[in-house]
Parts: sequence; structure tokens; C-alpha cells
Amino acid sequence: MEELASDLHLLPSRPAFAFNCYLAGPVLIDAGTRWAARRILRSLAGRTLSAHAITHAHCDHQGSSAAVCAALGLPYWVGEGDLAAAEAGGAAVMTPRNAFTFVQGMFWPGPGRPVDRVLREGEDVGGFTVLETPGHAPGHVSLWRERDRVLIAGDVFFGRHPLSGRPGVHPPPDAFTPDPGANRLAMRRLAELRPALCCFGHGPPVRDPGVLAACVERCEAQAR
Repeated sequence: MEELASDLHLLPSRPAFAFNCYLAGPVLIDAGTRWAARRILRSLAGRTLSAHAITHAHCDHQGSSAAVCAALGLPYWVGEGDLAAAEAGGAAVMTPRNAFTFVQGMFWPGPGRPVDRVLREGEDVGGFTVLETPGHAPGHVSLWRERDRVLIAGDVFFGRHPLSGRPGVHPPPDAFTPDPGANRLAMRRLAELRPALCCFGHGPPVRDPGVLAACVERCEAQAR
């Protein structure tokens, strides 16, 4: 694992930065697709965890959640708006429904499992504060640590181009986002935090807060 900041590690993935999972203190954040369980468990071997949380219940974040929770005996923590999808799993995590998510739905989703804790604004997860940031998913949450200005943004921003894979900060594609307008509000909220380190669900982390602000300005200009 790569240490990004105090008590924050990035788990390895293939391809690199494709489906990011993080260890925030003793809490695993996100779990990739259903094919990632063995890799995640190898990465966590020898460590003591207290819980597994997901930023949102899309198939590339909850795919291995049930398997990892079962293997390690971890409680499952999910934002309130994604509670039903996380517990149902399978096709329930594919939103919006279109040709892109139909194809993903054949390969990536994992089964559901009961949620042990509903995450709400202001609560603590592994030393980070929960921020409710819906838009890309109804129950999307981001995680913010004020003391060193570290942000786990989930998919409010993408840290790589969704088609080419090249690094660069972008909004999530509308094809994968039920409410793009709400996500733009979430983008602005997170950019205004001016994080010293921003970690994404997809793409390498960035340490320049101006990059987030510039992305917000571009998106808002295009939406006018």
C-alpha cells in the first residue's frame, strides 16, 4: 500500500488508479468491482480493521464489499440515500440505466449485504468527517479531515478521463450520474474546502486545490 498522508493509504490496483480503495485509519473505504476481493484481502493481510465504508453504492465501489466484510468480519457503512441499493446489490447498484451501465452490470456488481451503520453528515469515519455529497449517487458521501486538509472525494470528481484514462480532473460522466446538477453543487462544496490532498475513486490523487476550482468553473460555464 502507498501512504498518502498520516493514517491514509491507497491500496494497489490494476490498472493503477482505475478503481481506488483506501485505508483511512482502521476503515476500508470502497471495494472496487467484484473481481477485486482477493487483491484487497492480500493488501490488508496482517492489519486490524474496524469497518468497511463505501462512498456510494455503484458497482465499481461496492463490488467486493460483501466478500471483504464476510472474510474479515467487518460492519458495513453506507450513506443513507444508497442504503437500499447497497443491501440489494446486483442490478440495484446500476444507475442510471443505460447501455453503459448495462454492460458494466454484466461484470462488475457484487451481491448486497445488510448495512450496519448509515453514514450521515458530520459523523466520524476513520478520523475523517462525513460530508453528504449527493448527485453522482443519491447517498454519495465524501470524507474530510480538517487538521491536514485531506479529502476523499469518491466520484464527485474523476481524477482521470473516463474514456482515455489520462490523468486530469473531470466531473463524472452524465451517463453514470443520476443528478448532474446536484453533483455540480457537491463539486463546488468540495472545491471550496481547498484540500491540500484530494483522493478520487478513479485517478491519481492531486495536491493542488486550484485544479478542483478550475474544474468547477469549467463545468458551471458549460451548464449555463
